[in-house]
Amino acid sequence: MSKPPPSPPSLAELRQEIDTIDAQVHNLLMQRGDIIDRLIRVKQTQEVGSAFRPAREADMMRRLVQRHRGILPLDTVESIWRVIISTFTYVQAPFSVHADISVGESLMRDSARFHFGFTVPYVSHFNAPAAVEAVARSKGDLALVSATASRTPWWIALEPHDAPKIIARLPFVERADHPAALPVFVVSRVADSAMVTEVETWSVRVSGWNAETARALSPLAEIVAVPDAAFDGAALLVSVAGGHLEKIKAALIEAGASVRSSALVGSHATRYTVPNGSAR
Repeated sequence: MSKPPPSPPSLAELRQEIDTIDAQVHNLLMQRGDIIDRLIRVKQTQEVGSAFRPAREADMMRRLVQRHRGILPLDTVESIWRVIISTFTYVQAPFSVHADISVGESLMRDSARFHFGFTVPYVSHFNAPAAVEAVARSKGDLALVSATASRTPWWIALEPHDAPKIIARLPFVERADHPAALPVFVVSRVADSAMVTEVETWSVRVSGWNAETARALSPLAEIVAVPDAAFDGAALLVSVAGGHLEKIKAALIEAGASVRSSALVGSHATRYTVPNGSAR
């Protein structure tokens, strides 16, 4: 005679398994804290600027998405990891997030809280220049500004060599219905070794800017343009794959514009998009 199938576990047994896993997760977080404590002692004052590591964090979030499976929504697991990473970064070197709320206070606050949690202090500013200026006066604070639109060419303040730079573009993982989908640049001071340079961001000032030149550039790069009355043109923030700025300049000239100046004002990781249907 065949044996009867084993009885399914009871609710009490399943809840005990959950309690065991919860304790393991908590213990692992405390172990991570112990390692961070040792890391702080090793680093001491060896590094300047923000403890935020955009290259490492972009890679961590990509790997998180690639290995994720099961019924837990990706939004949830990403937000958990963002809180863990950002809180431990804050423990290493306290910092504040300065947000430009001119693009919408609720959207920017959602982005800040999703990516940096509630432990990191949040400071709102009425425009991007004010947020960038606050970061310039700090040692390691971050500024969040719109990556797609602007009323002023705030990025010109990043042109000097000793100025803070664009170091990341959020969200690290883009997908349909992301709970913090607002595209934002992160501006801060970080060590050169922490930068990710897959996409360079350039401040480019041109004369002769018009709808035709804008259309010529749109397939080649992401552009934020602000009218520049002084040069009868525009101040551009150009995001382009590393080393390809000359193609942008050539396209501008071919379209009838003149390039007045260009300066590298930062860099960030290539946009990482989850295909439709891959995110729960």
